[in-house]
Amino acid sequence: LLVLRFRTGHKGLSIQAKDFFPILFDHCFYLTTVLFITLLMASIFTKIIQGDIPAYKIAETEDCIAFLDVNPNAKGHTLCVPKKEVDKITDLSQEDYLSLMSFSLKVAKAIERSVSCKRVGFTVIGLEVPHVHVHLIPLNSMADATFSKKEVLTPSDYETVAADIMAAYNN
Repeated sequence: LLVLRFRTGHKGLSIQAKDFFPILFDHCFYLTTVLFITLLMASIFTKIIQGDIPAYKIAETEDCIAFLDVNPNAKGHTLCVPKKEVDKITDLSQEDYLSLMSFSLKVAKAIERSVSCKRVGFTVIGLEVPHVHVHLIPLNSMADATFSKKEVLTPSDYETVAADIMAAYNN
């Protein structure tokens, strides 16, 4: 008869193997279920990165992707997202943070060259989608940065501005 011993606090616990394996099975089943649910619960940005959801893509590197925001503050409002799904910017490694910011800077310069604006604002908030992202917002006034004023664009508008920013990024 196999007897397994565990330490729980200061007391020893004896359990027979015939009682242990159902517990082990339940635990493995639980972990598998949690992993499966986690995979199903990928952020909307991960689904865009994987190609499961369409987006107006601007640029892409091995580590990051940029695409137009579908609820923009201004024409050309772009999101820069690391491909690694991390909830908060403070949870990024220094290497991943610098990669994201370097990529965002290059995309912002492309926005400045292709969208009429006084400057491009960088904003990191991250409350709506649990996946780090940098908002690059073409700014002409403070109202453009408040997230209370939204721009309505047609699919044709999105396609045109995405193509313009992409062309500027690639030059």
